[in-house]
Amino acid sequence: MAKLKTGRHTSALKEVRKAEKRTVRNVATKSKIKTMAKKVEAAVKAKDAEAAKAALKSAFSEWDKAEKKNVIHKNAASNQKARLSKLVASI
Repeated sequence: MAKLKTGRHTSALKEVRKAEKRTVRNVATKSKIKTMAKKVEAAVKAKDAEAAKAALKSAFSEWDKAEKKNVIHKNAASNQKARLSKLVASI
């Protein structure tokens, strides 16, 4: 692809497109992990141990996936997983 008349390089334009796609993906992933955390907290509040354990397992999976994709920092994922584990252990 040739250089555009506006003076911007095509590689910069491609990076903008890639950043937009990544942003959409990251927002979806962050939303998913927050939703899973809320499900665990709701199960703990309802004192439902079985539902809390099941929700915790799926929440761990989502946090690990987000960590693997570098959507969130590994220490942030560990902190949240520890916090949720402590909540579930309290019931």
